[in-house]
Amino acid sequence: MHPLLFLLSLFPTFVFAAGLPQTRGVHPSFLSQYKPKGTTWTCLDGTKTIPWSAVNDDYCDCIDGSDEPGTSACSGNTFYCENEGHVGASIPSSRVNDGLCEPACCDGSDEPAGVCENTCAAVGELYRQKQEAARKLQKTGSKIRSTYIAFAQKEKKRLETEIESSQMEIVRHEKEVARFRVLVERTEALSEEVLEHKKKSPLYTSLITHHNALKSLQREHKRHLEREKQLSDILDTLRHGYNPNYQDMAVLEAVRGWEYLAGLPHISEAEREEGGDEEDGATAQVDEVKEELEEGEWSVRQLEQQLDELLNVDHTSLLMEHDSYVDEPASVSPSHDIKAYLPDFLIPQYEFLRDTLVSGLQVLGIVKGSSTAASGWTKATKAREKLNDAEHGLNLAQKHLEDAREELGDLFDPTRYGAEGEWKKLHNTCLRKDTGDYVYEVCLFEDARQNPNHGGSSFSLGKFASWNPSLGVIEGSKEYYHTQVYSHGTRCWNGPERNVKLDLTCGTENALLTVTELEKCEYLFTGTTPALCLPLEDETESPKDEL
Repeated sequence: MHPLLFLLSLFPTFVFAAGLPQTRGVHPSFLSQYKPKGTTWTCLDGTKTIPWSAVNDDYCDCIDGSDEPGTSACSGNTFYCENEGHVGASIPSSRVNDGLCEPACCDGSDEPAGVCENTCAAVGELYRQKQEAARKLQKTGSKIRSTYIAFAQKEKKRLETEIESSQMEIVRHEKEVARFRVLVERTEALSEEVLEHKKKSPLYTSLITHHNALKSLQREHKRHLEREKQLSDILDTLRHGYNPNYQDMAVLEAVRGWEYLAGLPHISEAEREEGGDEEDGATAQVDEVKEELEEGEWSVRQLEQQLDELLNVDHTSLLMEHDSYVDEPASVSPSHDIKAYLPDFLIPQYEFLRDTLVSGLQVLGIVKGSSTAASGWTKATKAREKLNDAEHGLNLAQKHLEDAREELGDLFDPTRYGAEGEWKKLHNTCLRKDTGDYVYEVCLFEDARQNPNHGGSSFSLGKFASWNPSLGVIEGSKEYYHTQVYSHGTRCWNGPERNVKLDLTCGTENALLTVTELEKCEYLFTGTTPALCLPLEDETESPKDEL
């Protein structure tokens, strides 16, 4: 550039700098420190005193650069734009007098007069409209949030009532168990000899033999199923990994045989390069051959679901019930049934006294009827049934108490439902987003899923693991509740487990807004919820002060 043109380009800057007020570019919080003492002024770091006229003269005199708040003479400074009619802002001083209008300085004060248009009136109006809309949204959302907190308080009272009720139930059941246990000990002592005799019967011996044989068959069946699974995995690996170009007919025949047996489609070369067809749920499954079962035979589903229950039957109790059934009279006249007129808590004592009396009369030959052994056996059976019922009732009451205490502990836990319990009402609230091919769903505090719209398999994207685990995020802080993590979903084909990060913001609805797959099997969901709409700190606070 010609030297004369260069000097002319700098002329406006010199003129501009020569007439600058000393407080130009100073942040309001520092204005009190920009006052001269006579004709001098001391740098903010206290290291140097300069003429007041040297402040904002476009020459850096102070080590800390505090003498040039309104120019770019000192590096590392910031310039404050007043932006009257909008919100003040600070920009790096290196951008001052660079010929570019900074959007943050809508008043154009970062450049010489006339270079940048003052747009603060329009920008400020738009800003205030957005701020007002945001405040209204937050205010409405906070009202909804307050109903969530009220719900948590009701839950607290309900759980406290349940805990108190369960404690009373436990005391009552403990007394019943103690009473029936004493009765069982007495009656079983009388029937122990009878029990040993009954166990020698051909019926009981055969029953135990069948039980042991069935248990052995189940063990072998499970072992064969595991071996079949291992062989299936080997053949699946061969099916996806073999090279058909080698024309190995033995391998090809094995693959085709496995596809026919398992009902799988043949994989084309293009599909093989894309990674297989199972990922898209395209695997066809042949219908199971329905075999005709003879009367009383079990289906495969019954074997899978009911066999363990059958093997866990208490054969001693079964034998006792059988004898009780055989010895039970066909009918009893209501007028002769004394138990019908007794309260429940007296029935065990009545039965014990009755059976003891009848047994004694039978021994003396005064009364005929079932044998003493059978009578004692029936008495022990009924006593054991009552004890089992009482113990079952006690276990249920204890489990109910444990669950209620755990739920109450989670209610105001910052790592669970928040310090105010505002998230409790949203437990298992499901948010959905239809993207065309899939419907993505996250049920808060439970799990996330990917459901296809046009057939195929549904995949788990993970179960709720924690709130925001990022380093530096304080437990229970506002930022802490803006993110939920769902992990350990269904493993991708030849990849990692699926997982989801759910980013939430304040909104008047519980909604899922966007779904993005950042990396393979790594999903980012965004959504809104009133649970994040905290109450406004000051309803009269002006938007300008919010900066």
